[in-house]
Amino acid sequence: MISTFDEIIRAALALPPNSRAMLAEHLLRSLDTQDQAVIDAAWAEVAEQRIQEVAQGKVTAIPADQVLQQLRNRDI
Repeated sequence: MISTFDEIIRAALALPPNSRAMLAEHLLRSLDTQDQAVIDAAWAEVAEQRIQEVAQGKVTAIPADQVLQQLRNRDI
């Protein structure tokens, strides 16, 4: 006897790629246990810390175009 899980997997794999991607996104989001507000607050704290580090001269900012060029030149 085929399990419901196997039926769901088979049905999901039969979907077009864009529908499978949307399904995967929904399933992954269902695993998130943290509230989005908590995540946003944590990122805001990191951003503020980095702004302060630049202002205090602890780190040097690199222009985005330079970073992007370095990424393009990487052998990935």
